[in-house]
Amino acid sequence: MDSIKPCPPPTESKISKTFQKIFSLKKSARNPSNPGFCLLIPQEKLRCCESENFEKDFKEEVEDSKNRAAMEAFVAKLFATVSAVKAAYAELQMAQFPYNNEAIRSADQAVVDELKALSELKHNFVKKKIDSSPPHVTLMLAEIQEQQSLTKTYEITMKKMQGEIENKEAQISVFQQELQDITEKNKSVEKMLNASGSFSILDNVKFSDVNPKDFVTVLHYALRSVRNFVKFLIREMEAANWDVEAAANAIQPEVAFNKRDHNHKGFAFESFACKEIFSGFNYPYFSVKNDQPLPESDDQRRVFFFEQFKKLKSTSVIHFLKNNPHSLFGKFLKCKYLQMVHPKMEFSFSGNLNQRKMVNSGEYPETEFFKGFAEMGRRIWLLHCLAFSFNQEVSIFQVKKNSRFSEVYMESVTDDIFAAGDGDFRVAFTVVPGFKVGQMVVQSQVYLFPAKV
Repeated sequence: MDSIKPCPPPTESKISKTFQKIFSLKKSARNPSNPGFCLLIPQEKLRCCESENFEKDFKEEVEDSKNRAAMEAFVAKLFATVSAVKAAYAELQMAQFPYNNEAIRSADQAVVDELKALSELKHNFVKKKIDSSPPHVTLMLAEIQEQQSLTKTYEITMKKMQGEIENKEAQISVFQQELQDITEKNKSVEKMLNASGSFSILDNVKFSDVNPKDFVTVLHYALRSVRNFVKFLIREMEAANWDVEAAANAIQPEVAFNKRDHNHKGFAFESFACKEIFSGFNYPYFSVKNDQPLPESDDQRRVFFFEQFKKLKSTSVIHFLKNNPHSLFGKFLKCKYLQMVHPKMEFSFSGNLNQRKMVNSGEYPETEFFKGFAEMGRRIWLLHCLAFSFNQEVSIFQVKKNSRFSEVYMESVTDDIFAAGDGDFRVAFTVVPGFKVGQMVVQSQVYLFPAKV
């Protein structure tokens, strides 16, 4: 029996080579940086794959562009429809004032149609039916529609505003006519009361109980005549072809008047009239030379001036002057006329100096100009006599230019100035002087300007 021979052991080189292959495969599996096996892909197949990917990306890009264009066109249609709804609604409102049945029916149907179009867009968006072919044409048409709707809305708004302007102008015309009628009526009533020898405002002033309240009442009564005379003076200047603006600037130089309101220049003439007519107010005889001495005691002096007040308070000024040509009031009026009315001014108004000659000789003309001046002088004289009838001191004061505005001592002649500044205002000039009656202050009236920061 043959003995079995063992197989010879593998050679060392084969075993080592086998293990090296196994270890290298495991190592490549653990280490991704080592690609392990490398497959060679033919260039034709590679170019084919790249072409397929490019076409796929291109198709997606084109599809996105189409969707974006369709969405832009849809949004443009949406805005155009909303603008059309607004235009139709504005037209509906316009048709109601004034009421127009046919226009209302037409505008109402237009609103309904546009709301239906808006509702249809909503349903299309919900169902994702926003395709617009071609989108660029839809976009352009939508923009044209939106511009047309906006233009229509603006036109309707302009018509509405024009109608409101016309209504306001009509109301202003009516109010101006009413104001003119009331002014004429007041003038006729005042003339009638003066002619009849009574005036209720002055009749309420009694010597036994004169008080600062009476002074304020008579002051306002006097200032109305000052403003009436200033208006008459400006009309005469315009009729004589005067440059009213240049005259106002000459009276109050370096003052920036409100150019939008021509009445502001009248304050310059009013300031001139008040400054001249109130000059000497603090003196018993108003700076008029008089040989008649005043009573020595204070009580007798008060009675004397109140009697002067009573003589002139309820009479026609021309009638009084003719009957009392050498009275204290007559001397006061003569002095003030020659002081205030320049010869060149009088000559330009009437073409001569006859009025000046008559006044200078102690006579009093019955022209409208002199009557207006005399009535202003009468009321200022009454205020002066009343002031010296008080048992307390009455003094007058002017506010210096560029003084800071104070609500205690001043009031503005215009209200619009307070909307033009931040609260720091200065005095351009005093229009009406202020007064102190004992401890009470009657505010001066001033023309203000906002202080520069």
